[in-house]
Order: sequence, then C-alpha cells, then structure tokens
Amino acid sequence: MKNSYAKSGVKDAGYYMDWKIFSTAPYASGTHGGRHVSNYGNAVAEEAYALYEEGGKMPVGSVLAKDSFAVQTDGRAVVGPLFMMEKMAAGFNEASGNWKYTLILPNGQTVGTTNGQGSGAVKFCYECHMAAEDTDSLFFLPEEVRIN
Repeated sequence: MKNSYAKSGVKDAGYYMDWKIFSTAPYASGTHGGRHVSNYGNAVAEEAYALYEEGGKMPVGSVLAKDSFAVQTDGRAVVGPLFMMEKMAAGFNEASGNWKYTLILPNGQTVGTTNGQGSGAVKFCYECHMAAEDTDSLFFLPEEVRIN
C-alpha cells in the first residue's frame, strides 16, 4: 500500500506507516465508502489525537492518514484510497476549518488537494468533516479499536 501511495509524490504518503497507529485493527468506515481503514498520526498530531474527542484543536502541522482496503465478494482484499488531513495555519482555507485534505488512489494518482490541483474533488471531504466542528472537524474511530 505504502509504495503505491508514495508514487503520488505527496510528501507524507510514503511515510505514514512509520507514524503512530491509533487503531488496533482495520475497521469498516461508512464515511469512507464502507472500506476498512486504519488511522495514523504524525509526531505533531500524536498527543492531541490520542485524546480523541477530548483533544481540542489539533496543532498546526498535524497530519492524519487513513489507508483503506475493500473486501470483494470472492474474499479478495483490494487496496483503496489513502485519505490525508493536514492542519494548516489560520487563513489557509476557512471553509475547510484550515485543514488540507488530500485523496490518493491506489495507483498513486492524486485525485485532489485542498487549495491545490483538483481541489474541487476533495471539497466533499471537508463539507462532511465540518459537521464535526466541535472536535476540530475530526470524526474518531470506534472505541473498541482505539489504542489508548
């Protein structure tokens, strides 16, 4: 997975698996197309993200990554997209809560990045995440798979 996503050239796409993982196992995410996902956070994000709903605002420079796969009807697992969020400084994009969203396909193609190439293609990401305004636009993984 990591090697495929790294083909995108997105800085952190090739390194996210070296970050802290916050899920004990992949879990089904209805908001990510029903795919199974795992949550990772870089060193800047670790402390605040580990507090989950009590973490407050994430520090600028926090990067969260969610890789994914789907299980086909024949039981085969197929790699899905990599979903990334990076907390940017105030003024980056008020509509996105100053988060930069990036969506990378399994072949390494970048679908879009907030305020960058294909920005309109990731608008749905922040439109959904803004519903979680009280938790800095973050939805959290199920309690039964959280690493504390």
